[in-house]
Amino acid sequence: MIVRRFLLWARTANAEERAQGAAALAGAYLRSGMAEEDRAEAETALMALIDDPSPRVRRAIAEEMASSPRAPRNLVLGLIADQSDVAALVLAHSPVLSEADLVDAAAVGDSLAQRAIAMRPGLPAGVGAALAEVGCEEALVTLAGNRTAELPDFSLERMVERAGDNGVLREALLARVDLPPGLRQAIASKVSDALASFVAGCGWLTPERSARLARESTERVAVALAAGGEDSDAPAIVEVLRLNGRLTPGLMLRSLLSGEPALAEAAFVALSDLPEARVAALLRDRRGAGLKALYRKAGLPASLQPAFTAAILALNARGFDTAGTGRGLDRSLLRQVLIACEGLDGPEAQALMGLLRRMDAEAAREEARAMADSLADDAAFAYLVEADPALLVELEIGDIRHAA
Repeated sequence: MIVRRFLLWARTANAEERAQGAAALAGAYLRSGMAEEDRAEAETALMALIDDPSPRVRRAIAEEMASSPRAPRNLVLGLIADQSDVAALVLAHSPVLSEADLVDAAAVGDSLAQRAIAMRPGLPAGVGAALAEVGCEEALVTLAGNRTAELPDFSLERMVERAGDNGVLREALLARVDLPPGLRQAIASKVSDALASFVAGCGWLTPERSARLARESTERVAVALAAGGEDSDAPAIVEVLRLNGRLTPGLMLRSLLSGEPALAEAAFVALSDLPEARVAALLRDRRGAGLKALYRKAGLPASLQPAFTAAILALNARGFDTAGTGRGLDRSLLRQVLIACEGLDGPEAQALMGLLRRMDAEAAREEARAMADSLADDAAFAYLVEADPALLVELEIGDIRHAA
């Protein structure tokens, strides 16, 4: 009887009053101990109210029903078919919606609806895959930032394929700890290309110069990712580089000359089609036996072979698997390779020496930056001690306690 009176009253009430009444009725349906008959009538009334001409009424019902597992399914489905600001309230929270419901809503929804779905806690993999395929860029950014969403690698790859030029999306993806190393490399390549295009477009550098800087930046990232990850990371990165046409002899040489040969080793395996164990044994043979055959099997240019051979022998002399400096190119390795190659003649040898000298100049700049940072740190520490001499005493006491 109460519900019937409510419906009669709603015929003459204004929109604000109807919204307040609808919210009260929805709350009573969810939280009060209604009799079965009253409950059925209340559900019927709510179903009628989601056709109310005022969005304020429909939004009031959505706000009450959005997070409740007791919300009637038909009512919830009606609400997600409403205008976006009403539907989004339910799409973002309702536990009543199935994975299939969410996939369908993602396919037909606008930006606001897709973003609401993308922010759902514990978003299932199927819904994430649907959004990766059809979602707008704003929804993809939201999805990438949802740490509880189940996102398989192929969905992450699809997001990069579709919207990898979006800087906000790239940042959100790179912040994910579960991002595969191959995708990190792909994103790094897109960043380098974008910067190169911007610099060349502004006329700050020639297109050739900006392209070379972009390539070198991509190579540095690839070497660092391969060296700093799991054993399976380097092959995955190499595969991405091959697919994108970025697996170059220069990149492999950079890997060796950085003292981080993981990427070069994985590249030799991929290019030569030899077993990993065989390639590993050939690269770690201190005598260099078989290096020429491995190099030829990988299809690498003969002009770079002297540098590769010298770099591999130099690595073996100090321990092939000894970790590099972590600061990019290793000048001591570079110097050994430069000395080994400086007696070569011919135009190809000149091109090789030009490449090695550019790498040496790059390494010198990195070394200078590291030294400048160290000197600045020393100066800052000296300033602190000068301002408060007791600080030095405290640090010495701390060192003594730590040693004890």
